[in-house]
Amino acid sequence: MSSQQSPRKDLVYDPDQDANEKREIRGGYRSLHRLIDNPHGNLSPTKLTSNVKRADELFSKVKAPQEATLDSAFLLKTSNTSACYARALKLGSGGFDRDDFVTRLILFMGGYKAPEDASSDVEDDSNEYLDWAKIGRRALAKSRRVPAMGFMLGPLSIEQKARAAHKPRAKLEKNKNDERKPQEIREEDIARSENETTKNVATVATLLEQVERVNLFKVVINPDSFAQSAENIFYLSFLIRDAKMAFEIDDESGEPFVFACQEPTDEERAEAGGLLKRQLIFEFDMATWQRAIDVFNITESFIPTRPRAGTRLGDKWYG
Repeated sequence: MSSQQSPRKDLVYDPDQDANEKREIRGGYRSLHRLIDNPHGNLSPTKLTSNVKRADELFSKVKAPQEATLDSAFLLKTSNTSACYARALKLGSGGFDRDDFVTRLILFMGGYKAPEDASSDVEDDSNEYLDWAKIGRRALAKSRRVPAMGFMLGPLSIEQKARAAHKPRAKLEKNKNDERKPQEIREEDIARSENETTKNVATVATLLEQVERVNLFKVVINPDSFAQSAENIFYLSFLIRDAKMAFEIDDESGEPFVFACQEPTDEERAEAGGLLKRQLIFEFDMATWQRAIDVFNITESFIPTRPRAGTRLGDKWYG
């Protein structure tokens, strides 16, 4: 690039710019930022203009993105400050007085006085003798554009709508007869559920101790009840967790089997550093339940069907 060409036209990027010059540019931008960020600075429009001119001088030396970012941030803050000043600007000391405007307009067009050639018995009618051409000539000196009626707000008698006062909402009246007390679950209800689970787990353990090795699905599947099949899986998981039952997958057939095992002693637990507990995610839905019945030809439940128990919630029992 020719040295005579203006660097601002091509926005030359110079990674080898002198470090002192870069520090000087950054210091200048930071001082401008401090002026804008100062809450007590009270910058006037003239001061804002001089700051922008100072930023233009600094930008003429910018040759790297970091300094350009400082420049854009300063311009953004300056524009926001200018917008705040514009919103706070007030024109005039009060609102527009339409009655005073109409009065001055009528006087300007010669109203409120009787014409010289009118007889004494004719009453003064200001609307009949207004010189509309006079106000037309005065308006013509300002603009030759024909005023359109569509740009008018409305008749001069229009009143600004007042905001309706906030009305308090009507209080909702509750009927005491419709109120229902929530069901209370007592401590004995929770204890009964825990005792029921313990009894069913013991029943599953007793049944498995009577067989050597049995297919998992033949143990838990109840062909007459999907819900009790899911409960059987839940009860069996306690026995496997406590190392009273073992679970394995046969290498040849790939079927899952469960069988009773010798629970480790305290010495064995200590030597192993405690039982290693592993969690398995077992997906069980009605499609899996029905397929297990068909594949393994399950006609009777290995775990006897339990009678349908009711659940007590408060003073009521639910089946």
